[in-house]
Amino acid sequence: MKKIVASFATGMIIAGAAATTVSAEEYDVKKGDNLWNIANEYNTTVEHLVEVNELKTTTIQPKQTLIINKQAKMKYKVQKGDTLSVIANKYGVSVENLKEWNKLNSDLIIVGQNLTIEGATVSNDKPAEIKEQAQAKPAVPTKKEQQPAPETKAPVQEKQAPSPASKPAASQKAPEQQSQQKKPQGQSFSVTATAYTASCNGCSGVTATGVDLNKDPNAKVIAVDPSVIPLGSKVYVEGYGYATAADTGGAIKGNKIDVHVPSKGEATNWGVRTVNVTIVE
Repeated sequence: MKKIVASFATGMIIAGAAATTVSAEEYDVKKGDNLWNIANEYNTTVEHLVEVNELKTTTIQPKQTLIINKQAKMKYKVQKGDTLSVIANKYGVSVENLKEWNKLNSDLIIVGQNLTIEGATVSNDKPAEIKEQAQAKPAVPTKKEQQPAPETKAPVQEKQAPSPASKPAASQKAPEQQSQQKKPQGQSFSVTATAYTASCNGCSGVTATGVDLNKDPNAKVIAVDPSVIPLGSKVYVEGYGYATAADTGGAIKGNKIDVHVPSKGEATNWGVRTVNVTIVE
């Protein structure tokens, strides 16, 4: 039986502006259960269950309670200079999600206002490490803000290029830049996104549609509920990019997806997020 247990984390203040509340998704072990079956049902790994529950053996007993994952809900206090876009970039969420979680009818926020940020994943690491991770995130939007510089150089090079020979190279780059700037066209909706990798114990590495992820560990593939996103669909996943709906999972029901990443470390870093998905074709 699955249950969610909520508890308040004490002394966990991030950058002086955000406090974290931790909740855990738990499972009560039944007769005949084993770690591999439970990991498969919740689309995780035996290694993850052993680590998060601090198990010394893979043997489990009926009525034992296992933690499936830990998630954090943060309270963020608006600082001077903050906007919804800045806060969304800091914590890897969308402006639309911030507005939905906080029932905002506009993008207007004021200094001192408390905002709820959901979906952060918390590991068994010490609170100090959580602080370091949270403080490292604000550096991300700064890099994004600096990215337009190379884009402004491209048009200048095209104008100054004296010979026709240099034009083809510029014309090849332009469509790539335009495709990154264009918003994907199609049906969009919000989903809960987790991540998985083919390199786990007991995993075949072959998707439901036959894609061999062991041969192509960098393949952009997501697991879906076919009743929501048909298998074979081309999609755009916020924060992940263009991918193919080529797999399914026992825990992937309704508005949930699982994105494939090359390594366990990347799967852990992805955690649990709320993102927008667009069905392109």
